[in-house]
Amino acid sequence: MIVGAEQFHLYAELLKGRNVGVVANQTSFLGKENQHLVDFLILKKVSVKKVFAPEHGFRGTADAGEHVKDGVDSKTGVPLISLYGSNKKPSLEQLKGIDVMVFDIQDVGARFYTYISTLHYVMEACAELGIPVIVLDRPNPNGHYIDGPILEKEHQSFVGMHPVPVVHGMTIGEYAKMINGEGWLNNKIECQLTVIKMENYTHQTPYSLPIKPSPNLPNDKSINLYPSLCFFEGTFINAGRGTDMQFQVFGAPSLPASKYPFTYTPQPNEGSKDPKFKGQLCHGKDLRNEPRLSNINLEWLIESYNASGRKKDFFNSFFVKLAGTKQLQQQIEKGMSAEAIRDSWKGGLEKFEKVREKYLSYP
Repeated sequence: MIVGAEQFHLYAELLKGRNVGVVANQTSFLGKENQHLVDFLILKKVSVKKVFAPEHGFRGTADAGEHVKDGVDSKTGVPLISLYGSNKKPSLEQLKGIDVMVFDIQDVGARFYTYISTLHYVMEACAELGIPVIVLDRPNPNGHYIDGPILEKEHQSFVGMHPVPVVHGMTIGEYAKMINGEGWLNNKIECQLTVIKMENYTHQTPYSLPIKPSPNLPNDKSINLYPSLCFFEGTFINAGRGTDMQFQVFGAPSLPASKYPFTYTPQPNEGSKDPKFKGQLCHGKDLRNEPRLSNINLEWLIESYNASGRKKDFFNSFFVKLAGTKQLQQQIEKGMSAEAIRDSWKGGLEKFEKVREKYLSYP
């Protein structure tokens, strides 16, 4: 399988003699050349004028939600602009002098993972100024299934901007086509979009990420469990932040030891400077040997809600943003089974599949 970025012959002409902006992070890497896309383009005499970096920064070391400052890339001297914090959408000033924008970021296929929100804002800003966007496509490691509730408009946020399920089963290039085609950009404007497709890829192709996409997704297991465990971020339960088992374990000091014999103690680390329950012994579950998921697992959430002894303050306000609907929390509080909850998603998922079909580039 060959990713979009590695097919320079397909996009070289589009960059020739033009001032180029690049939206990139540490995953914008060419394995064959063993170098970062920005370094590679500069070597190829492409005029890279600015680099725009999403959440976690350009070289990818900032915490989730941490403010990333603008600056200059020490390696290339190219100005760096952060697209996180208060500046999520590139401004007129920041796009001045840019003739074409290249977007190359590894996504993980979950609606609440913010790189697709960054994609939306980049496409919107460029569409408003008539700047074409080239998306260099990469695999979706969770591209083998579609699952979860559909986001409702009133719960739109940076962790969920579009009416799609939690797991959408699309590559970043396919997703860009959907943003454009469904009229989701401001005033339904369209972005002049080119997607550089991958070679030899299908949605069933298993893909092991060569570089971790963010500090708290360290390996394939965490990426596969992420769509299920990220819901814990909207509860008082710790989902492994502050350990080296991020999104592969969950726990809290108040979960009963009899039912949850596995223990760990969160401490500040690269991905989390101040983790939930820092320095406290958490009882929970180790999911590192679970079989690969092809749907969202709700059982862990439901059973820890029931076992927590703290039902009243189990959920926080972030949960509804992550779910994209108030319904999921209400269903869990009502005592509905995982199966019954999943049944309530069926209609929305069937509708979404029909929309999704129009934008697929791969079988």
